[in-house]
Amino acid sequence: MSIALADDAGIESAPAPGPPARAQAVAEVAARWAADVDRDARFPQEAVDCLREQRLLSCAVPPELGGEGASLRDLCTIARTLGRHCAATAMVFAMHQTQILSLVRHPGGAGVSEFLREAVAGQYLLASATTELGIGGDVRRSTCAVERTGGVVALVKNAPVISYGEYADAILATARRTPDSPPSDQVLVICRRADLTLERTGDWNTLGLRGTCSPGFVLRAVTTPELVVDDPYSEISSATMLPVSHSVWSAVWLGIADAAVEKARRYVRAAARKQPGVASPGALRLAEAAAVHQQFSDLVFSAARRFDESASAPDGSPDAEVAGGVGYSLAMNNLKVTASTLAVDLVGRALLICGISGYREDTEYSLGRHLRDAHGAAVMVNNDRIMANSAQMATAYRGTI
Repeated sequence: MSIALADDAGIESAPAPGPPARAQAVAEVAARWAADVDRDARFPQEAVDCLREQRLLSCAVPPELGGEGASLRDLCTIARTLGRHCAATAMVFAMHQTQILSLVRHPGGAGVSEFLREAVAGQYLLASATTELGIGGDVRRSTCAVERTGGVVALVKNAPVISYGEYADAILATARRTPDSPPSDQVLVICRRADLTLERTGDWNTLGLRGTCSPGFVLRAVTTPELVVDDPYSEISSATMLPVSHSVWSAVWLGIADAAVEKARRYVRAAARKQPGVASPGALRLAEAAAVHQQFSDLVFSAARRFDESASAPDGSPDAEVAGGVGYSLAMNNLKVTASTLAVDLVGRALLICGISGYREDTEYSLGRHLRDAHGAAVMVNNDRIMANSAQMATAYRGTI
C-alpha cells in the first residue's frame, strides 16, 4: 500500500513506499547482524527494532484499525526479502504476521479490535503458544484450560516451545474452552506481557534458525474475557493459521534459497572470468538450479494469491468457500512439505556448485548457515506429521486440489 502525500502548496508528492519496499531497510540491518545472531543464538533485536521503525509489524492490520491492509503476497515478499539475509529475522516476522492475521480475520468482539489498535500504536511483537507437553505435537488439542472466575480469565500452559517468547509484547495461547471441554474444543487467548509470567523450562541450542530463541516455558496468564477470541480455534487454524503460516514460512525458505542460488551464480561467474570461453561444470548445475528455483517461487506466490483472492471474495461465493475445504487444506499441507524440501535441495545444489568454497565457513560463498537454517524447515511442524494428516484427508477427498 502506498499513500500519496501533499506538500504545503497543495502539490501531490510521490507516494510513500509500501511495506515490501520498506523491507529492504530491515534486510540491510538483518544482514549486518546475521552471523552474530547465528553464532550466539541470540534474538535479532536490531532487525526487529528496524521492523518497528518501518512499521512493518502492523502492516497487515486493516487501515480502519491503523494498519495498511497488506496482502499475504506482500507479507510473503517481505519474508522472502528478509530470509535472503537472515532467516531468523524472517521467521520472527513470519510467525508474528500469522498471529496478527488470526486476530484480523477472527476479531470476535470489541476487545480484540481494541487490542489490535493498541498493537499498531505500540508496534507490538506477537508470539504464539500452541504446542503443549503431553499432546505429541498436535496443536489442535490442549490439556490446559481457561479458568473463569469473577470476570477474570486464568491460564497455565506448559509449552515445549514458544518462539521469541521472552521478547514478545503479547503471546497468543491455545487452551480448552473450559475445564470440562474436550481436548479439541480450544480457544485462542491474548496474553499481554504485563498479564503473564514465563518460567523457562529448557534451552535453545539448535542446528539452525538459532535466533528465533524458542525454548520451552510454563506460561501463566491472568487476563479478561474480552481477550478470549470468540471463534473456535479449529476455525482459526484451518481458515487462517494453517494457510498463512505455511505461506509465509515457505517465503522465508525461498529467501534462503535465493541467497544460496545467488552465491552459486556469483561463483560460476567468477570461474568464467578466470577461464573465458571454457564451459564450467557448475554452469549446467546452475541452470538446473535456476529452473527449480523458479518453480519454488511460483509455488509460494500462487498459494499466497489464492489466499488473497479467497479472502477478498464475497461471502458464499466459490472463491470464499474454497478456503474452508479439504482440498485447500491439502494444498496448503503440500505447499509446506514441498517448499521445505526444495529449500534444502537448492542449498545442496548451490553447495555442489561452489564446492569447497561453499563448504568452508570463511569465504564469501559459504553456505553453512543457509544449509543449517534450511534443514529447520522440515521439522517446523514435522513433515511426517503433516503428511500423515494429508493421508487421512486424501483418502476421503473426492475433489481436485
